[in-house]
Parts: sequence; C-alpha cells; structure tokens
Amino acid sequence: MRTDNGAAPDAAGTDAGTDAGTETGGGAARLQALFEGHRLTPTQRRIAHCMVRRAADAPFLSSVELAELAGVSQPSVTRFAVALGFDGYPALRKHLREVAPAEPPAEEGAYNEYQQAVQSEIDNLRHLAALLADPAPVERAGRLLAGSRPLPVLGLRAASAQAGGFAYFARKVHPDVRLLDEGGTMLPDRIDAAQRAGATALLCFALPRHPREVVEALEYARGAGLTVVTVADSAFAPVARHSDLLLPAAVGTGLAFDTACAPMLLGRMLLEAMCDGLPDAQARLEEFDTKAAARGLFVD
Repeated sequence: MRTDNGAAPDAAGTDAGTDAGTETGGGAARLQALFEGHRLTPTQRRIAHCMVRRAADAPFLSSVELAELAGVSQPSVTRFAVALGFDGYPALRKHLREVAPAEPPAEEGAYNEYQQAVQSEIDNLRHLAALLADPAPVERAGRLLAGSRPLPVLGLRAASAQAGGFAYFARKVHPDVRLLDEGGTMLPDRIDAAQRAGATALLCFALPRHPREVVEALEYARGAGLTVVTVADSAFAPVARHSDLLLPAAVGTGLAFDTACAPMLLGRMLLEAMCDGLPDAQARLEEFDTKAAARGLFVD
C-alpha cells in the first residue's frame, strides 16, 4: 500500500550528488555517471534511482527482479537499457559486473518487517554520509539560504513536516523565514511577495509522491529570479530540472508510508551551514534562551 508519502540541474557533484553508501559509494557513483547525459523518461528515472540505491545488488538482478523493485514493467527495464546505449538488459548487467565487480549480495537475515525498515533507514543514512564526504554543496546551500531575506521554505503534503521543522528552527537564527506549506492558487502570490520583499533563494523539501504543484511552484520561483535549493529523495526526482542546487537524501520504502530520516537530518545540516553564514546566529540563540528562561517556557 502506497499513498501520499510514497525525476537536472547541477546534481551534488553536479550539485545534486548520489544516494551512495559508504560500502557501495563507488558503485553508486559509477551508476550515476552512467545515467548522466541521457534524457530519461520518468519511468526510466525511477529505474535509475532504484539501481543507484541498490548499487551493490544491481549487477546481479534479473530484469524481472529490477522491474519488481522499481515498480515498473519488465519491458520498461529493457527499454531503459536500450536508452543507455546497450543492446538490452543482459548487456547492461554484463557491463555493470565488469566495471563494478563485487560479491553477490547476501541473503537478508531473520529480520522482521520493522527491523528491516530500521535497517533500510540506516542504509539511507550511510548513503547520506558518503554524499557528505564532499561538503561543498551543503556549504553553498547554507550561504544561499543565509543571504536570502526573506527566506521562503516550501514543502507540500508528505514534505510539509520537513519544511515545517526546518522553518521552526531557522526562525531562531534567521530574521525572516516564510513557510509555504499550503498549495493552491495563492502559492505563486506568496512566492511573488517573498521575491518583492528581497528574497534571492527558496528552499524546497520534495518527497514522494511528488505533487505536481511543487514542480510548478519551483518552475515559477526560478522564473521569478529565485535560486532554488531542493532537498529531494533522489537526484532523479521530478523536481530536479527545476532546481539550481539539489541535495538528495533517500527515503525508506519498506513500510506502508515512507520514512524520511535522511531528509530530516539533511535539513538539520542545512540549518548548521546556514548558521555559519549568519554572523549574528549565536547572539540570536542566546537571546532566545534568555527570553525562554524568563518566561518559564520549558520544564527542563
């Protein structure tokens, strides 16, 4: 069962990066390089995303297995391989085994479905750690966010919690943060208002399933002159071509509703990087703590 919570710009080395993990980071990076430069359909981007996430397994998957993992048809996998310039999927798999030799993946242990969901999130966090071996994209994003006054933060549907959490903490150090967590015809109006007030950048959290409204809002924001920084579940997400700087953080898909530990953590890292670009951030935090103590705001 999948519902609301469930495809380029500069990608994090292009500024978007990959979902590579520490053990399989090299294989994921090679897969990412293999896919770059090809115009892929949304279905093909879905397959590419699946292969990047399962970089260690990819050379050993049959077309049927890959189709099942990606949630597409087997003929789609064949067309995907042809789109990459191979005669078919067997030729693609043979190429992967030659350029990224590895041991066949071990059978999953005796984990129950809840433990498997935790293990999946641990893998996603390892992927994020591998991405952050190059901190430059996050540092660049922090400077862009710190320099935007006001700073609009967009997140709809499944991503609204990530956007809201970022905005809550960002307001403690940034003088003007505007949360855009409701869609509708007024969303472009609110983007216009932020731009007229001096905004130069917009931060977006985009998670599956990706609302069409978010894609349209990012296209509108860039047309208005804003630099779009996006945290998305994949460098192949639909928002990629409408983002100036995309930072990927994979979501877990083992439960009925997606889990988003890695996007949340990446959001906190963006907060840290933004604070580095705000010279008065520490003073603002201390001022807040003083007022909170005077009001007895917290019990601890």
